Amino acid sequence: MPAFEDSDFAAPSQRPGSSKGNNLQKIASHGSMRSQGKYQHNLAIPGEDLDGAIEVPATRSQIAQTNDLMHSLSISPSSTARRGSRNSFGTSLPIPRGKRSSRLSSVHHADDRPSRPGMPTIQPTRDILSSQVQDMSAVTTAAAKDMAFAFDIDGVLVHGDRLIPEGRRVLEILNGDNELGIKIPHIFLTNGSGKPEAARCAQLSKILHSPISTEQFIQSHTPMSALAEYYETVLVVGGENYQCREVAKQYGFKNVIVPNDIYASDSTISPLREHFTAEQRATSTPRDFSKVKIEAILVFSDSRDYATDLQIIMDLLQSEGGVLGTRAKDPLANRIPIYFSQGDLLCPTEHPTPRMSQGTFRISLEAIYKSITGHELERVVYGKPELATYKYADEVMTSWMETIHNEERLPKNIYMIGDNPQSDIVGGNMYGWNTCLVRTGVYQGEGNDKENPANFGVFNNVLEAVQTALRKELGQDFKFNWNDNINPVTGGGSVSAVE
Repeated sequence: MPAFEDSDFAAPSQRPGSSKGNNLQKIASHGSMRSQGKYQHNLAIPGEDLDGAIEVPATRSQIAQTNDLMHSLSISPSSTARRGSRNSFGTSLPIPRGKRSSRLSSVHHADDRPSRPGMPTIQPTRDILSSQVQDMSAVTTAAAKDMAFAFDIDGVLVHGDRLIPEGRRVLEILNGDNELGIKIPHIFLTNGSGKPEAARCAQLSKILHSPISTEQFIQSHTPMSALAEYYETVLVVGGENYQCREVAKQYGFKNVIVPNDIYASDSTISPLREHFTAEQRATSTPRDFSKVKIEAILVFSDSRDYATDLQIIMDLLQSEGGVLGTRAKDPLANRIPIYFSQGDLLCPTEHPTPRMSQGTFRISLEAIYKSITGHELERVVYGKPELATYKYADEVMTSWMETIHNEERLPKNIYMIGDNPQSDIVGGNMYGWNTCLVRTGVYQGEGNDKENPANFGVFNNVLEAVQTALRKELGQDFKFNWNDNINPVTGGGSVSAVE
């Protein structure tokens, strides 16, 4: 057996126990006076005075090889450095066409009060009075109808299931608690996902104590409903308790498969998975997937099981036409498409610091795919800051204007309020909206973001942003509350409707 000399390890020739000392000499770091040998590093050496250990230099660099594995389009988009898209030029993102159908029954009230199907809307006295006030303040009323807000949700209005207090007050003002008693148009444009739109609106209505309609609400995967015209059999990944299966069915996909269906059919497909509960098995639909051709992969929400989901997706991307258990002779020619609903790396939650989001899952898959195949993964990313998402927002905003004001048109002055410079702000800037950055979510910095600066300003919270925008459009003396004293019946005195 060959013996190693001290010189093989770039170490001095003295040995422990010699008269010159009992400690091994460490291989020195960059910048050290003791630097010698072929291998150098910047990593700290634990324990400078340990006996009996021999340090063998690493043959691989201690620096992660991320540059070689990073997808060229996964660099964070910046208004100053590059365009605001994570997709290749020429990529088309289908979105639903035409006007949204009216679904007044989809309005969810905070108190869960029942609707009046088939009955006319109750018009309380306040609505009558506010209508008269608006008639007498025609200029301000017109300006209020010609502005609108698009709100991100997580980090702006809520943290997970926890209310950001200023968010509740903002919706009260925009829903009529202002001097005109007018509803100022606003929609919710979130990269959040994982639940049916109606369920998420009901949840938010309770948290925010304000009615929220599905007609004013866009999740990251909402525009992806248009893909149902292109694909019938799809693998849908992510979401809490696989509610995304129900989401996809509501969108019109005819054959929806989730990873649990595949694992229930063959548990060897994911050898690292340790738990598969009785409930998960009961809600799975196992079948012979060697006879099923999956046409596309749709990542609707955050993965709940990275190991299983990544393994199944990799199998499909290398399969022959989307059939599990096969291997394509030319994976690039026969690769099935994969779509992601959004690209955010971080998302604010109840945790003190933002948590990893769907973007980290996508980057992990891109790196794995490139390291195994040697090729970059072709994929499509929806959500903010994609142009398709903002075009769809225009459709929703126009439709909502008709619902609340009977005017089917897009307001001129739109304000995007978000907490993430790399999605909310860069997307709004690229689309020509006024952008407001708040410090209650992902962004916590001082001043404006250097890479993706908000063009309207940075604010401590959403209430400051909305009040500043309202004063700009409606006047510095615009009042953020409704005065009931203008009612001659209930008011305590005679108050002019117009001051």
